Amino acid sequence: MTLEKIERFYKKFEQAVDLLQKDLTVSYLDAIIETGDNLADGGRLLVEDGKPSAEVRQQLTALYEQLLAMSMAPEELRQVVQFALVKANQIDKIQANHQMTPDTIGFLVEYLLEKVLIKNASYKILDISVGTGNLLSTIYYRMMTNGYKEVKLYGVDNDDTLLSIASMSARLQKTPTELFHQDAIDNLVTPKVDAVVSDLPVGYYPLDEKVVNFKTRAKKGHSYVHHLLIEQALLQLVPGGYGFFIVPRGLFETKETQGLLHVIQEQAYFQGMLNLPEDLFVDKNSEKALLLLQKHGGKGQQVEQVLIGDFPPLKNKEEFAHFLERIDNWADKNLD
Repeated sequence: MTLEKIERFYKKFEQAVDLLQKDLTVSYLDAIIETGDNLADGGRLLVEDGKPSAEVRQQLTALYEQLLAMSMAPEELRQVVQFALVKANQIDKIQANHQMTPDTIGFLVEYLLEKVLIKNASYKILDISVGTGNLLSTIYYRMMTNGYKEVKLYGVDNDDTLLSIASMSARLQKTPTELFHQDAIDNLVTPKVDAVVSDLPVGYYPLDEKVVNFKTRAKKGHSYVHHLLIEQALLQLVPGGYGFFIVPRGLFETKETQGLLHVIQEQAYFQGMLNLPEDLFVDKNSEKALLLLQKHGGKGQQVEQVLIGDFPPLKNKEEFAHFLERIDNWADKNLD
């Protein structure tokens, strides 16, 4: 994979998006989705009510032919989509919950996944709040690069725009991904999975009547959606399966903590919590941590030493490498 190749592809992709956006008078994000879908369909253009115009169709057809002839690897296409979404954020001023999980977080989640999932087996992995799909695909490509043979991906989201991005991206990259358009608080239709990975949305869930059976619900008022999703995710895991959740650093410092702790104690083993590098976040309030849970049953058991700590800043490479060694040592001593 070369940055030059990705840049060449991206520039032509960007030209196609710009043409489509101006001719259809749609958001930049919608133009990205349609461009990616068109390429995934072999360069076939969607024409409605004479749009795009004949002139633009001719230009797009030529660009699509050039793009399809470039033989991009799936991981290269993932990065192209990522760059396009960064531009969409600048142009459309995308709301916070529509933004991607940074690659670095995906790398760190996958690093821990490798400690608990052996490589000579097939796995099902679910993102219960899949968003643009970047976290799921980042983890997938790292696993494939590092020797895993068969991984099936599942994603759930109730946001039409986000799911359209995730669907386009998965189709373009040809990843083994199955997406479900539904509220993740409802009874999920996904299969039971070996691991759940998710950058959980943070905030309140507005539909109190739908969470009356959740043990993490608030006693008064709206419940924290990230608490509800952790409880829901545990239900989707096979016995002994793992949950990797990106959560607020102060997850266990709120007045609603008791319900969440009760669910974790009742259904899972608390195996670790690592504060993510501070330099990944714009301020203290947005800092997050990686929570590691293992569902009861199967080969699950409580580790002797819970993995607790703070990832050093990414810019401190030597200290960061030492911290990864500490994780390796923890895994050697505590995991089968």
